[in-house]
Amino acid sequence: MSTKRRTLEAELFGRETTFEYSEDWIGYALVGLRVVMAWIFLQAGLDKLLAGDWTAAGYLENAIPAGNPFGFWDALAAAPLVDPLVIWGQILIGLALLAGVAVRFAALCGALQMLLFWMSHLSGGVMAGFPIEHGWVVSSHIVYVLLLFGLGAIGAGRILGVDSYIESSAVVQSNPWLRYFLG
Repeated sequence: MSTKRRTLEAELFGRETTFEYSEDWIGYALVGLRVVMAWIFLQAGLDKLLAGDWTAAGYLENAIPAGNPFGFWDALAAAPLVDPLVIWGQILIGLALLAGVAVRFAALCGALQMLLFWMSHLSGGVMAGFPIEHGWVVSSHIVYVLLLFGLGAIGAGRILGVDSYIESSAVVQSNPWLRYFLG
């Protein structure tokens, strides 16, 4: 393992910050995070698929017990496409993250799903501290959103993933906008 170190210089929230990091360890960490997030989504989707009778309706009908603005969750509970979108969305997000293909797009879809799950747990609003099942404001859903954001932002599919090969293809070279989905 090399001992190559890099320095990151960035402006975060209006403040200059600089730190050194090991390229090798960052690479391992990113692949590890990508595989763990892939497993979370893949297992969740496969569990639902193999259950055979899984539906989101009961969950959605009981979302936000203190209020259901505009009947949003009830409308989703009644929508016939919600169940297959959740199941196959989770399976495809998991497979994409595992293979490192279209990681930015998969991370965006996964983060959106996690945000919706998080929103369905909110009750009481700002004055009640955005209470959710296991605390205030932050739940595992928000942690997943931030991890997925990081994986997409850094382009984790390029590290031991298919995205590095796809990006070198003639199609992507001719259409650089496709790189926004890869990484």
